[in-house]
Amino acid sequence: MSLGVLNNISAIYAQNNLSATQNNLSKTLQQLSSGSRINSGADDAAGLAVADGLAANETALAKSSRNASDATGLLQTADGALSQVTSLLNRAVTLATQAANGTLSSSQVSSANQEYQNILTQINNIGTTTNFNGTSVFSGTARNFFVSDGTTAGSATYSDTVGTLSTSSVGTSAATSTSAAVSLTAPTASSSSAASTTTLTLGATTDTVSGTLALAVGTGSSHSITIAAGTSMSALATQINADTTYQGAGITAAYNSTTGALTISGPTAASSDLATTGTTLSDTTPASGSGAGVDFTASTVSALTASSAKNVLTALTTAIGDVAFQRGTIGANINQLASAQSVASNEQTNLTAAEDNIRATDYGQAASNLSKYQVLSQTGISALAQANSVQQEVTKLLQ
Repeated sequence: MSLGVLNNISAIYAQNNLSATQNNLSKTLQQLSSGSRINSGADDAAGLAVADGLAANETALAKSSRNASDATGLLQTADGALSQVTSLLNRAVTLATQAANGTLSSSQVSSANQEYQNILTQINNIGTTTNFNGTSVFSGTARNFFVSDGTTAGSATYSDTVGTLSTSSVGTSAATSTSAAVSLTAPTASSSSAASTTTLTLGATTDTVSGTLALAVGTGSSHSITIAAGTSMSALATQINADTTYQGAGITAAYNSTTGALTISGPTAASSDLATTGTTLSDTTPASGSGAGVDFTASTVSALTASSAKNVLTALTTAIGDVAFQRGTIGANINQLASAQSVASNEQTNLTAAEDNIRATDYGQAASNLSKYQVLSQTGISALAQANSVQQEVTKLLQ
């Protein structure tokens, strides 16, 4: 290699290597001081994206766990209040049993009634004053409790309805059901020789109906059939199709199990449109834990007397059962929320471990790298100094 002074190639090599070493040394010191392996997107772009996604999941799960805990607190508040209501009702049972006994004087029965009235008042007070976070517990409205990992697929909503609590609605009866008139879509006008169609539409395929179905079978005439309580829509279609009068008029029914709709077609013979005048069907939905319980405002049980004691005793027994039913429903929801909270907490722990594995500095590796780059830095500086001193030899040729 010839001697020259225009460019010091060795020094350039040494300088480039020293610059790379200093960059790596700086990155290693940053990892050691911060505890994080990824301090910028340049360190590990893919790892950063995964770690930030996991961090978002962890944040959502942490809050979801608290959501479930808060929901459990609300339900436990309701359960505790209902426990006291049960104690009050049991005391009222004692009073009613005493009042039914002919050995008590009228003044003694009056005293028992006074305590009975106080019990009813206190039940009202519990229903109106029990609250959680400023919100009435016994509102009778559905509450949704949300648990999520921050994604749509990982989200779940838990719903619970704590029934109202007062002397007109003590507890929630398991046998309570709700009814509403079924809507019938009127058929479009048609000629006397064309069939017309009407549709009975319900909100769910499991709903049942009861009442009277009256359909036109000819001009100015109609035919009615009675629908037993609890008849499903598919069974109603079968009943319509089996009726001989409707068969003769060409009236048929078809049930769609997917949409829950019952379509009635006909009649095929010359007639007026398929009128539904006189139809009084009701859609009955089974109780789901939000119906009204025993009513203590009724005249037969509003006051405790020797003559009403037996009726009061029966109502109290029913009320205790209704309260127990609601407490059981609340307890089941508490257990479900506890399970959801446990799952969220465990998932958060596992995701935190996964994120830490991606993001955290491996101190063993980083310490090894620190020693490596410190040595390279020192040798690089020495090499650069040597490279700079080599060209000094040229002056000796000029002496």
